Amino acid sequence: MLGGWQAASSAGLIPPRILSSPLQILQTGWALACDGTLSANLEISLLRASAGLILAVVVGVALALVAGLSRTGEDIVDAPLQVIRTLPALALVPLFILWFGIGELPKILLVALGAMFPVYLNLHKGIRAVDPKLMEMASLLGLSRRATIRHVVIPGALPDFLVGLRFAVGISWLMLVVAEQVNAESGIGHMMMDAQDFLRTDIILVGLVIYGVLGLLSDQVVRFLEARLLVWRPLRERKV
Repeated sequence: MLGGWQAASSAGLIPPRILSSPLQILQTGWALACDGTLSANLEISLLRASAGLILAVVVGVALALVAGLSRTGEDIVDAPLQVIRTLPALALVPLFILWFGIGELPKILLVALGAMFPVYLNLHKGIRAVDPKLMEMASLLGLSRRATIRHVVIPGALPDFLVGLRFAVGISWLMLVVAEQVNAESGIGHMMMDAQDFLRTDIILVGLVIYGVLGLLSDQVVRFLEARLLVWRPLRERKV
């Protein structure tokens, strides 16, 4: 595919303003790396995505525990979250600017908002799906509610939480593209938006490659955590 793409570009069948060739993308990426532009923007994007993801995990876990461990909590928490989940992120950008200004806070909160829902939904499902026989056994053994949550509920819901975390990591990079359109002066998304004004498809594609690589690497990190934390599960289940 890359060979055909390069051949078509070299033959003039694909104009550079429509789609740069793989060789041009590689050369542009190397030039951006050498002059420090890529590393500076990448550092800012990583900080935004990491801060948003951490906030999403903390809030998502807290809300899932409230909704999953209490019927009253579910009645209070779940319905509003389901409504907010259906709202398009782009429609919330003007409100976030009015509420939180144009600094780093709205960008981090947009990332957190998108990444929170997979964590909440999967962990909530995991908590509700804990085997009732295990809960009954914990009661018979005289475990306190806190001990039951620690030794039964959390281990039982951990696989679903990690699935949600994998989705959240991917969504955090998607939301970062939206967030970095909010009056950003740095970041990979900002670099791509500037390139759009000058029809630099090579820089835009460099940014897309960076996002793709970061998404792949972060997903591998979560899969590594799965292998470590779920070592007690049968191998067949871990592969699924």
